[in-house]
Amino acid sequence: MSPDNRGASGQAPEGTPSSRARDFFSVPAPIKRIFDQFPLVTYPSNDLPHHSGTARRGNRLFVFTDAASARRGRPSFNPQCLKWQAYLRFVGIDLEIVPSNNHASPTGALPFLLPALPAGTTAPIPSSKLQKWAIEQVHCEEEQQLDVRFEVYASLLDHRIRNAWLYMLYLDPKNFEAVARRLYVDPSTSNCAVRAALAMQLQHAARDELLKTSAYVDVIALEADAADAFEALSTLLGDNEHFFNRPNPGLFDASIFAYTHLILDEGMGWKQNRLGELLRQHENLVQHRDRLLRFF
Repeated sequence: MSPDNRGASGQAPEGTPSSRARDFFSVPAPIKRIFDQFPLVTYPSNDLPHHSGTARRGNRLFVFTDAASARRGRPSFNPQCLKWQAYLRFVGIDLEIVPSNNHASPTGALPFLLPALPAGTTAPIPSSKLQKWAIEQVHCEEEQQLDVRFEVYASLLDHRIRNAWLYMLYLDPKNFEAVARRLYVDPSTSNCAVRAALAMQLQHAARDELLKTSAYVDVIALEADAADAFEALSTLLGDNEHFFNRPNPGLFDASIFAYTHLILDEGMGWKQNRLGELLRQHENLVQHRDRLLRFF
């Protein structure tokens, strides 16, 4: 399973959280035969994180990130995680960012949140319920109900831009070595054989996801679709500061930012960034990203 939690992103093919977690950490047969020669012990998945003492900590959002970025509250390097990290920040919810991974997640996927209140709560809130939880906390609006265009334009992210992201991150050889391996593979284990297995699975998951809608991975078509999506989003934004002319950024802004920030972020270490070239053709989308980055 890929770290973007929904295909091989982008923050893996669809499926139940438990099956995705098993797929991600399974070992190919040739490597398993090597491991079978040794008395290895398999440990159960991690329990929910505990805190010491009786004082209740604040809201904790568990995302893909590193310890230094978490301490500073910097954006996650994973689109799905960054979407919710940004949204919760936009609506004014204070968060403590905690580095995590899918295997450590009790839901089998990131992000998830452990709320500060009520004090006795131990059940994690998965990403699918974060908007509902946020609305209950701060009484913000549910954007999907305010503009019928929400779902139509969200599909541009979920398909066209996400598919191009999957290719750029996982299937472009130079980017995979420089970005995906550094962010997702190497921190998972120091075992070279397991690293090789995880790298193989990430790339296979990305390819399988793209082949769901095409007989083969057509890079030119993926980039053309992404270019069309950026153009449509640029037209939708127009001269407004936020999408759908909202006075404050909301969920759709967070969804866009989750990709545009990472595509434009030089700290990601992209070796080839065709999506960045296409995105920079739309100055209003770049400015939108820059405005929202000030929240971090």
